[in-house]
Amino acid sequence: MTDSRVPRRRRFLVCEPRHFAVQYAINPWMRPDAQVDVDLAREQWQTLISTYDAHGHTVDAVDPVPGLPDMVFAANSAVVVDGRVFGSLFHAPERRPESTHYDTWFTSAGYDVHRPESVCEGEGDLVWTGRYVLAGTGFRTSREAHREVQEFFGHPVISLTLVDPRFYHLDTALFVLDDSTGGNNIVYYPEAFTPGSREVLARLYPDAVLATHDDAMAFGLNSVSDGRNVFIAPQAEALAARLGEHGYVPVPVDLSELHKAGGGIKCCTQEIRS
Repeated sequence: MTDSRVPRRRRFLVCEPRHFAVQYAINPWMRPDAQVDVDLAREQWQTLISTYDAHGHTVDAVDPVPGLPDMVFAANSAVVVDGRVFGSLFHAPERRPESTHYDTWFTSAGYDVHRPESVCEGEGDLVWTGRYVLAGTGFRTSREAHREVQEFFGHPVISLTLVDPRFYHLDTALFVLDDSTGGNNIVYYPEAFTPGSREVLARLYPDAVLATHDDAMAFGLNSVSDGRNVFIAPQAEALAARLGEHGYVPVPVDLSELHKAGGGIKCCTQEIRS
C-alpha cells in the first residue's frame, strides 16, 4: 500500500529558534521557570530542515528577531492558499509583533498580505484540506475570523470547537494526511473537540485515523504530511505504527526542546501554497 501514496513537493517557511526561550506562559505547556537549551533547540530544528530538504521540499526562512522567542513557530504567522496570504493577529500581546516581520517577508517575496480584523493565529487554527478550511476556535482564533477567512479565500470554512487547553490550537489536535481531491483524509484526537465538532469530523472523514490521548500528549498530532511521508514526533510511537498500517511512511523528527513552549513540527512549519 505504501507505494500507492504519492508525495507532493511542498514549499515551507520557517524561522530559526536562535532566540528561543520560555519567558511567559500562554498555554499549559509553558513554564517560565523551565530551563531551555537553545543550542539543542537549534540542533533539533536544523534536523527538521535537513529532513525536509532530503525529501525534496523547498524551505525558505524568516530571520529571527531578538525578543520574540516564539517566532520559531512559523505556522501561526499566516495561512496561504492559492498564493493568497491571510495574516495573523495574535491573541497574546507578547506575540503580536511577530506578524509584522512575517508580513514583511511575504511582501518582499511578492505577496499581498491580508491583515485580519479579528484574532486569528494562522495555520495554528486554520487547516487547508484541499477542499475547504477546517477552522479551530475555543482558545485562540475567534469565530469572527472564520467568517473573515471564508470571505477572503472564497472556500468553505468549517468551524470546530476545541475544549482541552492543552490542545489550544487545531494543529495540536488534527493534521491533514493528503490534501489531494481524490485521497483527502486526516488524523485527529476526538477528545480535543466538543461532541458536535466530533460529529462533524466523523461525517466528513469516516475513514480518518483516530489518535489516542498518548499520541496527542506526545505532539503526534502536530505533524506534517506530504501525502506519503509523515514528519512526526518519535514519542508518538503508536500513531506512527497506525500510519504505517495505512500506507504512510512515518519520518520521526525530535523537537522535544520546543515542546517546552507547546510547539512541535507543524508549529515550526508554514506551508506556502502558490
